[in-house]
Amino acid sequence: MHDVVIRGALLFDGSDQAGIVTDVAIADGRISAIGMLDGAVANQVIHADGLALAPGFIDVHTHDDIEVIRNPSMLSKLSQGVTTVVVGNCGISASPVRIRGEVPDPMNLLGDAGDFLYPDFASYRAAVEQAGPAVNVAALVGHTALRQNHMDRLDRAASPAEVNAMRVQLRQSLQQGALGLSSGLAYASAFHAPATEVDALALELPPGGLYATHLRDEFAGVLDAMEEAFSAARGAGASVRVSHLKCAGIDNWGRSHQVLDLLQATSQHQDVACDCYPYAASASTLDLKQVTDAYDILITWSDPEPAQGGRLLAAIAADWQVSLLDAAIRLQPAGAVYHGMDETDVRRILSHPLTMIGSDGLPRDPRPHPRLWGTFPRVLGHYARDEQLFPLRTAIHKMTGLPAARFALGARGLVRQGWCADLVLFDPARIRDTASFQDPVRAAEGIAAVWVNGHLAYDGHATVAHAGQFITPSAIPAS
Repeated sequence: MHDVVIRGALLFDGSDQAGIVTDVAIADGRISAIGMLDGAVANQVIHADGLALAPGFIDVHTHDDIEVIRNPSMLSKLSQGVTTVVVGNCGISASPVRIRGEVPDPMNLLGDAGDFLYPDFASYRAAVEQAGPAVNVAALVGHTALRQNHMDRLDRAASPAEVNAMRVQLRQSLQQGALGLSSGLAYASAFHAPATEVDALALELPPGGLYATHLRDEFAGVLDAMEEAFSAARGAGASVRVSHLKCAGIDNWGRSHQVLDLLQATSQHQDVACDCYPYAASASTLDLKQVTDAYDILITWSDPEPAQGGRLLAAIAADWQVSLLDAAIRLQPAGAVYHGMDETDVRRILSHPLTMIGSDGLPRDPRPHPRLWGTFPRVLGHYARDEQLFPLRTAIHKMTGLPAARFALGARGLVRQGWCADLVLFDPARIRDTASFQDPVRAAEGIAAVWVNGHLAYDGHATVAHAGQFITPSAIPAS
């Protein structure tokens, strides 16, 4: 007896193979049968009628650390077909954290001081499990979070004693179920950490353990920054996941060939991969080092000047009759979208076989980048179907089987009998993102249903069940 049988779906199993029309059954949170199940008995039968069925999408780059507790319905992700989020990216994580005074930038992207309630990883894991989010959660530990726990100020290198204290805390977190280590070396709160500081932390990772990094430089020094990341993991025998790989800044446009050549060459002797979001604009806190008139900068929020949210920095500066830099200083602290990438580079990086999909969405942003709600449908609809950048099966692989294997998520990411029943049913002819920079909080079209651990979590309109689990590192089951 099955709980659900989905009949006549165009099944893409997450392995980058062509889709086949078949039936899939669910029982007790697992995929119980695959094939033509004409005689199968089930509590519910769903006729797919030409819809595509795929493993639930895995968002490998999120900042949902506190959002999964604060807003466990996770509609921004479920409505895209996302069933698993990886949190703790860019060196910023909700745990293990003890805030003293102000929350350092960019940890303030996650929440205010009162939101950081998890002095150790075990307490964070327990809070997620108690909150019961609608999606699965796997968590990295942030380098910046560790730094601010043990240092009096962040504009310097850590002392040997401070590095040792960070190593102890990272080691404990890994024992308590953390997925690995992340860094955000481009930010002022971690930029002064020398390579040796990260190298020492990486030594706590087990062989094959994960090191995800927002590179020290995504502009002119991107190749050197990639080499620094690869070197940090090499000494520990760890894996590298380059976060939101890009060629930022007009002077850097067109260098994606070089960046990808280095990634590919390194992959021949080291486990490396990257993620990318399908937009030629980034978003973060307003960084004075990135203030320029070379491309548009959209202010998304400002603590001292909230009325300026949603306006271009250039227009604000003109109104105030000051320079761009002076306007940015007056707006601080603030958030911004930077239209600083070239579409050709984005397409080339998205297409590479080592590239996974990550939204890098900021759920706390009052005017978020549209990637928060639109990333996965945009890849499937705009890039795969409309632009034919790659086949639909490849797009699905980049957000299912590939990330599940690269992030040690165990029996997820593929449609296999006995594996976790994380599934998304969608219309390949209709799926598209509707979120825009002008109207960013809009659900995608074309997602019919989403199951998380065998429970219908999204019915095409709303979150209907909270069945997410906390995921700890796990090997792919033997076939």
